[in-house]
Amino acid sequence: MKNIRVTVLAVLAMTATVGALWLTNNSVTPREATWADVVAEAQSGGYRLISTDELWQRYSRHRKSLLLVDSRQEWEYRTGHIRGAVNFPMEPTWLSRWRKKGELETLLGKDRDRFIVFY
Repeated sequence: MKNIRVTVLAVLAMTATVGALWLTNNSVTPREATWADVVAEAQSGGYRLISTDELWQRYSRHRKSLLLVDSRQEWEYRTGHIRGAVNFPMEPTWLSRWRKKGELETLLGKDRDRFIVFY
C-alpha cells in the first residue's frame, strides 16, 4: 500500500513538472496587427490617428514642442528614428501595452494632445 502511494505521488510530481515545463516553454507569437486593431486601440486610449503627412507638417512647424514617442524595440530605434523622438520600447502584445500603460501615461502627461501615427 505504501509503495502504491509513493508511485502515485511520483507520477503526479512528474506530470506536474512536465506540464509546467511545457507551459513555460511554449513560445507565443504575436499576431499581426490589422488596421482595425489600430483604430480600436486609438479609440479606447483616447488617441486621434494622424497620417505621416500631418506629422511631417506638425514636425516642420513645431519641432521643439512636439513629443515623439517611438515604441519600437531599442535595436530598431538605433537603426533609425525621427530626430528628437524618445524611445519607449514596448512589445507588440496586449500584455506589454497593459503593463506599460501607466509609464506611458506618465511620459505623455495628462494635458498633451495624444496621437498615434501609423507608418
